[in-house]
Amino acid sequence: MKHEPISEADLHAYVDGQLSAARLAEVEGYLQANPAEQEKVSAWRKQNAGLHALFDPVVDEPVPARLSSILRPAIAAANQPVWGWRHLAAGVAIAFVSASSGWWLHARSDASAVLAQADVQKNGVHGAAGFAHQAAVAHLVYSPDVRRPVEVGAEQEEQLVAWLSKRMGSPMRAPKLGKLSYELVGGRLLPGGTGPVAQFMYQDATGQRLTLYVSNDQVQNKDTGFKFLQDGKVNVFYWVDGKFGYALSGSISKAELARISNAVYEQLEKPS
Repeated sequence: MKHEPISEADLHAYVDGQLSAARLAEVEGYLQANPAEQEKVSAWRKQNAGLHALFDPVVDEPVPARLSSILRPAIAAANQPVWGWRHLAAGVAIAFVSASSGWWLHARSDASAVLAQADVQKNGVHGAAGFAHQAAVAHLVYSPDVRRPVEVGAEQEEQLVAWLSKRMGSPMRAPKLGKLSYELVGGRLLPGGTGPVAQFMYQDATGQRLTLYVSNDQVQNKDTGFKFLQDGKVNVFYWVDGKFGYALSGSISKAELARISNAVYEQLEKPS
């Protein structure tokens, strides 16, 4: 019996649990024979888990007053009932999860990071701890991405640093971690509480990734000590230096992350 080739659409349907029993068996056999495809599917599942963590808590919140004037006329024009803010967020989440490939993650609005900020505010996590939580969520969302983990790659490091410096309104630096076995992958810009946030990503020879999350929202934060936070499987060391907050995130041991965080801190303290 001739079988249809396994397509990327089949892999998406496999991740979403939408395959028939017969096709499921075929896809599972295909994955066993193709480790690279297994890695892709695993990355999609991690993205789904991260997106559920972002969107699930906001399913029934009321529409914020500042958005009502925009949303209600559009919904009324379509003769649809006015949904709660959480239902709207859930609709976006469905689009995220069903797509699986991660393209929505690269939308200019970076909705995932925006909703991470909303989740922080909802749960009463503020200040440096809230900043560290956002860093952990951003690490969880972007570090598994196989196709486009960063917006600008390390081969364009000079342009990356210049771009982030311009958008952040202050000179930025990408620490050198080669002596610690981590090389720069690149970076991206994310939305923060009141302005942009920079994220630098690093990777070692085994594929383990670390992200350095840099915010200039911390000018009011007087808690400048070196602190640790564990958010699920992600460990985070974070600190405040002047108006900047720094958070180094990774799924590595606390001791190893502390060693690398100290190296990052020492480099950033030195004049450029």
